[in-house]
Amino acid sequence: MPEHSENAAENMVSGIMDAIADKLPKQKSVRFSEEGSISSQAKKLFGGDKSVHHILGGGKSADVLLWRNKKISSSVLGGATAAWVFFEWLDYHFLTIISFVLVLGMAIQFGWSSFAGMLNGSPSNVPRVELPEEVFANIGAAIGAQVNKFLRSLQDISCGRDLKQFLMVIAGFVVASFIGSWFNLISVIYIGFVSAHTLPVIYEKYHDQIDEMLYNMLGLLGSQYQKLDKGVLSKIPKGSLKFKKSQ
Repeated sequence: MPEHSENAAENMVSGIMDAIADKLPKQKSVRFSEEGSISSQAKKLFGGDKSVHHILGGGKSADVLLWRNKKISSSVLGGATAAWVFFEWLDYHFLTIISFVLVLGMAIQFGWSSFAGMLNGSPSNVPRVELPEEVFANIGAAIGAQVNKFLRSLQDISCGRDLKQFLMVIAGFVVASFIGSWFNLISVIYIGFVSAHTLPVIYEKYHDQIDEMLYNMLGLLGSQYQKLDKGVLSKIPKGSLKFKKSQ
């Protein structure tokens, strides 16, 4: 039964990809290189000939994102979904859940120590719950390194001379601001989490169809830009504008 449902899901995704690819016009105006197939040309946008596992950094995190171990990946995604349902649908708050968890933990420890003392006749030693300090130090160091790396990349883009890359980053932040106005922070984080656990594995299985679709979309955007440049942008006068003083 699971194999049948998995095959049905794969057939559905494959049918969707084929339908999208058929509706896109085949553009030949945009060429990334003179040689190679469409898939090899479009792969240059995603790290050349590197595998998806290598692009994601390799290791256990990439294995989880690519569903190498389906039990761990499904557990992580299920836990994130349960947290999102608690916060978004059931209108629970973070402080409320933390308080419930602490109350439940204290009640279990109280019952354990009380009943163990009544049965044994002597107070029971409840095991202490202690988290190692190295865990928090490693988490803080990892988060700090990623934040500093992100800030350095933004500074490099801002201080560089690549106007196209600068505008693309600005456009990305504008799109993120619009998405933030439609969803709250928890929903945005959950959407990103689900996308990180679904898009890489879909691309790994259907990379040929996706590469061809992206190549056709880039060709379509290139042709539309050429029309816009020929009809509008080329007619805009360049140079300094002179304003006449009103008398």
